[in-house]
Amino acid sequence: MYGFISIPTELIFDLIEHPYFQRLRYIKQLGMTHLVYPGALHTRFHHALGAMHLMGMAIETLRNKSHEISVDEEEAVIIAILLHDIGHGPFSHALEEIIVEGISHEEISAMLMSKLNVQFSGRLTMAINIFNGTYPRQFLHQLVSSQLDMDRMDYLNRDSFFTGVAEGVISSDRIIKMLNVENDNIVVEEKGIYSVEKFLIARRLMYWQVYLHKTVIAAEQLLAKILKRSRELALKGESVFTTPALNHFLKKPINNEAFMTEDHHLEIFAGLDDTDIMAAVKVWATHDDFVLAKLCRDLVERNLYKVDITNDAPSDQYIAQLTEQAVKKYGITPYEASYFVFKEIIRNDAYKPGDGNIRILMKNGIVKDIAAASDNSNLEALAKTVKKYILCYKKELV
Repeated sequence: MYGFISIPTELIFDLIEHPYFQRLRYIKQLGMTHLVYPGALHTRFHHALGAMHLMGMAIETLRNKSHEISVDEEEAVIIAILLHDIGHGPFSHALEEIIVEGISHEEISAMLMSKLNVQFSGRLTMAINIFNGTYPRQFLHQLVSSQLDMDRMDYLNRDSFFTGVAEGVISSDRIIKMLNVENDNIVVEEKGIYSVEKFLIARRLMYWQVYLHKTVIAAEQLLAKILKRSRELALKGESVFTTPALNHFLKKPINNEAFMTEDHHLEIFAGLDDTDIMAAVKVWATHDDFVLAKLCRDLVERNLYKVDITNDAPSDQYIAQLTEQAVKKYGITPYEASYFVFKEIIRNDAYKPGDGNIRILMKNGIVKDIAAASDNSNLEALAKTVKKYILCYKKELV
């Protein structure tokens, strides 16, 4: 996407070479999205390197506008963006909080960065402070994590490229060239306002066409149900094949507190990737348990749930009717039928004013929120959270 990119320092090269980072080669950026868009096979490794490259461009832009950024700060902010996703588990967001309950990938990223900091004799301290938002210069943190950060700049264009969904293409080069700093906050100069509008609209469209595409939801819900059922069986003492790393998390539920305080969990997590899950799924497809075996066969053969997306909650009567059909058709209990018929809620937040606003630096020197600065009335609509209901069920039940 960017042609040749440079690795700025020896420390950054050594971090890229580290097993924690190399593991990202085996974690898909978009979970199960390749079952809808076959080209979406890119990984977190691709994305992290891309975000690192864009961060270098952003620092160069700000220096050219007379903002002093030291060599150490430059290296630190590049490390922070390089490692921002290092805590992702298998299939990225698809299984978040299922492998380990109540802990986000950002928290795991911070833990792995702390481990790396020990291994690299404290040389990541500034990067960790920037990542956590505790470094005095807030604009550096905003380049790593905000509503207009280098993470989003890279993934929108990258996900658009690999899925073939052209609506996600944004002018990342132009937006970066329009960046500035005002009162320790990242701002976009007024002449970049239309590029930012396009960025917000592209993000909303990518959510509905890619990230929350109903078939993507179907595949990711199916994978989540597979993990839930396999854990259920394992906790009952039934024989369930796993790789050693998956076994650790499947056969003994680990909560946030245990994960944060007992060091060995993190090391084992750092050995877990997509291949552990798919190896197990292929074996479980012939398991004696009907529910687990059917779910796994359906995933392997891409026989996914049918998904109805609606503005209003599906009726309990209709869900009960589908559940009864599943009980009869598969010869299972009503509880087991909940693996084949269930409802969920999805949300789309394209822009949340107040949550790290996108600030526009007007020609007269006044800084305004993008929603106030823009003459595009659609941005007010983008600022509203869109909530929809989904009903998942097997096609053969209707």
